[in-house]
Amino acid sequence: MKILIAILLSIGAAKASAQSKAFRPAGAFAIEVSLENAPSLKRLPIYQNAITSLSVSGDYIIGGTTADKGLTPFMFTASLSKREMVDIKSIDEVARGQRAIRTGFSKGKNNVYYAGTIPNDLSKGGGHLIAVGVNASGDIDIHDLGVLIPNEGVFSLTIDARKKILYGISYPSGWFFTYTIDAKSIRVFKDIAPTHKDLQTFYEYVLEPEDYLCKALIESNQGLIFGSLPINRLFCFDPKTQGFFILSDSIPEVIGRGNLGQVESWAKAKNGRLYGGNAGDGQLFELNPVTKKVKNLGKPAMMPHIKGLTFARDGKLYGIAGGPPGYSHLFSYDEDKGFKVLGDPLFRMIAPGMEQNIPWRGFQLETIVSSEDGKYVAMGEGESLSQLLVFVADGK
Repeated sequence: MKILIAILLSIGAAKASAQSKAFRPAGAFAIEVSLENAPSLKRLPIYQNAITSLSVSGDYIIGGTTADKGLTPFMFTASLSKREMVDIKSIDEVARGQRAIRTGFSKGKNNVYYAGTIPNDLSKGGGHLIAVGVNASGDIDIHDLGVLIPNEGVFSLTIDARKKILYGISYPSGWFFTYTIDAKSIRVFKDIAPTHKDLQTFYEYVLEPEDYLCKALIESNQGLIFGSLPINRLFCFDPKTQGFFILSDSIPEVIGRGNLGQVESWAKAKNGRLYGGNAGDGQLFELNPVTKKVKNLGKPAMMPHIKGLTFARDGKLYGIAGGPPGYSHLFSYDEDKGFKVLGDPLFRMIAPGMEQNIPWRGFQLETIVSSEDGKYVAMGEGESLSQLLVFVADGK
């Protein structure tokens, strides 16, 4: 018995050590976004800087935040080469009363990025669609395209850039919509919204819309839009027929936890295969958009959530697993080698105004994205004082 106890303790200690290891690759760095230690430098205010949307345009990281209830989110840019913040803008400047930008950025033509917002009070209006441009100096230009659906926020968004059509999910009702950019016209579908029976189940499990609505959408190379719907199912929308198809394969789950199934991240490989992350059980899966068959790839960490996925130039899929009340864990996935848990990023801030070379460890990562050339992988934190963490994807 003593030997067994000793073995179990050693295994537990080994797991704890693995779960808390630091990731310190060569060439990695952190960009200070939120610390108010340099009044002359651009910084985001506390409680308004959880980085919930990210993209990269050339040298500039583009970010959108979520604020605490009653406060306002921000847009910002940061330079990869200079390793510092460049521009910040409050969403209040174009659309008042908003709280979150959590849709990510959908890149359209002429380097314009689209995102949606969720308001502080849905009874006073809906979420806005915004168009974001970044000039050669990194300055942000935001255009408000108005409220899409009265008393509904914009929860997720993707784009068919060639046809100039946006596809999204509303909040809190979970309605699917299409928005034609040139015509400024919207069409709302209620086909995949939670049913009364679904809502009763969610009430029993004390789940909020954030816990069951589709957090991410993706367009396949065939022009189909894929996402999730309650309970634990996957759908595709065909723009040609304007119809929905419910996949026979469900979201991979741990037995008995299907009510928590929800896609919260997608990434598309060069061969067109789609990779999704299940929020409920933190499982990665592969979806063949032609056969519509799903393959469960397993769990990178013994925690729920895969908050973000991105492919980099080394051919690996990088993702963020876990989250509160535990820590986030950065992982990579290779088709031949499987998962590798990289640990918590521990990167140093070395930039003008940061001569003290502060080491910053990312415990609560919220977003992840690759640069356009795939060289850099940038991650944003989802805390009250959030920073950007960047590393070079060299395959090591």
